[in-house]
Amino acid sequence: MDDNRSLAMVGFDADDTLWRSQDYFDAAQLEFERIVGAYVDLADSRAQQRLYEVETRNIAVFGYGVKGMVLSMIEAAVELTAERISAADLHRIVGLGKELLRHPVELLPGIREAVEAVARDFEVVLITKGDLFHQEAKVRDCGFADLFRRIEIVSEKDTATYARLLAEFELPADRFLMVGNSLRSDIAPVLALGGWGIHVPYHTTWAHEAQAELDVDPPRLRTVVRAADLPGAVAELAALATHNRG
Repeated sequence: MDDNRSLAMVGFDADDTLWRSQDYFDAAQLEFERIVGAYVDLADSRAQQRLYEVETRNIAVFGYGVKGMVLSMIEAAVELTAERISAADLHRIVGLGKELLRHPVELLPGIREAVEAVARDFEVVLITKGDLFHQEAKVRDCGFADLFRRIEIVSEKDTATYARLLAEFELPADRFLMVGNSLRSDIAPVLALGGWGIHVPYHTTWAHEAQAELDVDPPRLRTVVRAADLPGAVAELAALATHNRG
């Protein structure tokens, strides 16, 4: 880590990289569709697509996370049912959000050991986005927050955000590697700045996070499917980073 030619820092995403998250959102969406399905034909109404459209246009207003999703569900439900949805069913939608916020943190298999292994050789930071209160609670409850040099909860993860963080870390982009499940938020912005990335696909991903423009085979990107393979992939890219700088 003292060699200024080498990789110096590894960033980790949180939701669906360290612990489960999207599964709970998917379950909430299914329940939302069951609620709305009592009023409209789900196929004809394109309920899933219209909810996504409402969520997307509301990101700039509500940001990411459970609260924004629930407010968008309420708005979409009112629109889809032409204002016929009952107060009781709107209350059920609010309850979906409360359940999401109360879910315990469930670490993904082997991830703690993987982060510990990486942290033995590199400084590690946690970079996540979403509702501040909810993310702080999950970080607090995950059980290994002390491994991270810094914990950053941001409103968006784009090139501007990563550039700001790297400036605060006093680190050039080519000495930084980001690990995460989202191509849009974790990988593409870091690669665009000249950094490195390890994509860890999750079995379910919100459509918004799957949209990213990448080269067909970016040389500074690796993909792993098991947490146990993360330390090896980090070491491989670190060696390549040193070679490129040397």
